Amino acid sequence: MIMEGCQGKPQLQVLEKTCPNCGHEIEMFSVDTEARCENCGFTVYNDLLNCVQWCKYARKCVGDEMYEHMMTIAAQQKARREAEKAAKAAEA
Repeated sequence: MIMEGCQGKPQLQVLEKTCPNCGHEIEMFSVDTEARCENCGFTVYNDLLNCVQWCKYARKCVGDEMYEHMMTIAAQQKARREAEKAAKAAEA
């Protein structure tokens, strides 16, 4: 749950994702960590996780459990990007 009047960045964004399973459009807010496709039920994750990664009020804003969950996802995404980058460099 977001605090009344975000202390870091007060503007929410609506993100449009394409379900990788069926191609259906999925809408999610920038503060959501995941959303389910209404068409097939596939779980799509927010790969931006914007303010939680940099805002000093994030833990207070979203709560300890959600903060830890979002930071874990961010770390996994970073590791995946680095692995993909290393794989591309190895191919070259």
